[in-house]
Amino acid sequence: MLCHLSALSGYIIPFGNFLGPLLVWQIKKNEIPSVESHGKAALNFQITVFLAVVGGVIVSIPLMFICIGYVTLLATIALGLCGVIFPIIAGVQANDGKEYKYPYSLTLIS
Repeated sequence: MLCHLSALSGYIIPFGNFLGPLLVWQIKKNEIPSVESHGKAALNFQITVFLAVVGGVIVSIPLMFICIGYVTLLATIALGLCGVIFPIIAGVQANDGKEYKYPYSLTLIS
């Protein structure tokens, strides 16, 4: 649970959404066996959301001149909200002892 919810620290500390899961994963992976899989999943998801939001903003700005950029900007904001909602769901699932698979998450750290 700690790995998933540490991703929300990005709203307090710059880049905390990466650093939180990374630190918890590296420090606790030998002590608690489930932290290995949960930490990787949380970190992979946060990297995926970051890449998607940055890409969405880069695409939205030039497209705003032809009005479709506002639609892509709304989609980018929705992706950012998913970066808040899914770690909370994952934390609740991890607290119940279940494995949570983030939807549409790239497997960058295996």
